[in-house]
Amino acid sequence: MNVSVIKIGGNIIDNPAELEQFLTDFSKIEGYKVLVHGGGKSATKMAQSIGLVPQMIDGRRITDAPMLDVVVMIYAGQINKHIVAQLQAKDNNAIGFSGADGNLIQSVKRNHPTIDYGFVGDVKQVNTKLLATLLQAGVVPVFCAITHDKNGQLLNTNADTIASELSIALSEVFDVTLTYCLEKQGVLQDSEDDSSVITEINETLYNKLKEEKVIHSGMIPKLDNCFNSLSRGVQKIKIGHHRMLQNPDVLHTTITL
Repeated sequence: MNVSVIKIGGNIIDNPAELEQFLTDFSKIEGYKVLVHGGGKSATKMAQSIGLVPQMIDGRRITDAPMLDVVVMIYAGQINKHIVAQLQAKDNNAIGFSGADGNLIQSVKRNHPTIDYGFVGDVKQVNTKLLATLLQAGVVPVFCAITHDKNGQLLNTNADTIASELSIALSEVFDVTLTYCLEKQGVLQDSEDDSSVITEINETLYNKLKEEKVIHSGMIPKLDNCFNSLSRGVQKIKIGHHRMLQNPDVLHTTITL
């Protein structure tokens, strides 16, 4: 049995018309499917409205205690439930989850030698058995970017990483395709030219493009996750606009080892 794991970012979430079209495309995917969402821009906006100053390092958010309260409210609350309600309207039996629900995603607080990321979690294990049971029961899981440490602490966790780790765990049971949906057509040779899509990237090309600074910033952890996923059992990874969900001929990037 195939499973489609789809991750969407803040640029789709922040655009109501784009989100509606994405959810329409997603709702038509047949078979087992999992949706993972971020929502960084919404969290930043809320944080600033209450006087917090968001901090980012290498595309990753620093999460102190007040910021954790904000991201839990926005990710696990506002965004997650909005998406679940819209999918229910499209006859998808969606249920929203954080990693704490059913102990689905357990993490450890990040311990970095030089940077204090605050309440940021790195995924330790996925409850594959429960997740598979949910899928087989006809549930469409919708995961936000919040996990837990099994000691009562919620942790902000990179949504790309969550999508990757869920895909790796599910690949023990199913054939998994992981898709990262962006507002762009795929990974671009020239960030100013939407048509300059690199249609296939393997590890050798990836290292070359990093050296040449063609690939940089937030795209690096995204692609690191991709290669990690492929090396640990995920069948196929695609990056591009959500139109490719219903039209495989739409230009996009395929990641291969």
